Amino acid sequence: MTDDRQILDHPARFDINGSVEKIAAEFRAGFEKVALIDRPAAALFGSARVHEGSEPYESARNVGRRLAESGWAVVTGGGGGVMEGANRGAKEGGGLSIGFNIVLPHEQHPNPYLDIEHTFDHFYARKVCFVRPAEGFVIFPGGFGTLDELYESLTLIQTGKIRHFPVVLFGSDYWGEMVEWIRDELLADGMISPNDIDLLHLTDDVETAVAHVLDCYDRRCAENPHAPHKEDAQ
Repeated sequence: MTDDRQILDHPARFDINGSVEKIAAEFRAGFEKVALIDRPAAALFGSARVHEGSEPYESARNVGRRLAESGWAVVTGGGGGVMEGANRGAKEGGGLSIGFNIVLPHEQHPNPYLDIEHTFDHFYARKVCFVRPAEGFVIFPGGFGTLDELYESLTLIQTGKIRHFPVVLFGSDYWGEMVEWIRDELLADGMISPNDIDLLHLTDDVETAVAHVLDCYDRRCAENPHAPHKEDAQ
């Protein structure tokens, strides 16, 4: 049984002090790994269930490579599929490749393309360490976990917890209907504001995806030349 399940399944029967101390130690260990990232980083997400040669895998590989060639680090969940493709591309581009893995009931093995890696017990600690070094997310086709990361980032941006944070959806055939649903249902019913739609950048092109992340970072630096950047504040 994972730590998360012990806490969530049995809220009245767990060691409060021990659990809090363990979670705090996990955050510390994660932040120590984040502190090793010495350059701007983008977090790339997508399905672990795709394989080498598939469109999501190869697209993530190409985006990871181009980011690395631009001097950026690539952060993923450290597993297979899209995560492996992105980390592999980062290594091929001569960049820094990071994987933040998670303990699951069916173990997710780290892929072999990682310079920095850490395995978390708790999703929430892992999520913070995705956002902490990242200057943007690129989201490839995926399932519930990918959707979780996508909507987590949108919520953080919408509520002002993070700013100037681009979110790229890669794959118009995969994500297009969801974006239309957001526009036709959420926006039409007043559940979100018109500018919330602009938080999502949909593309099928590697260069466009990379350029959008880099351009947002450059604009932020130009608008706040004296503000500490994430790589300066590790």
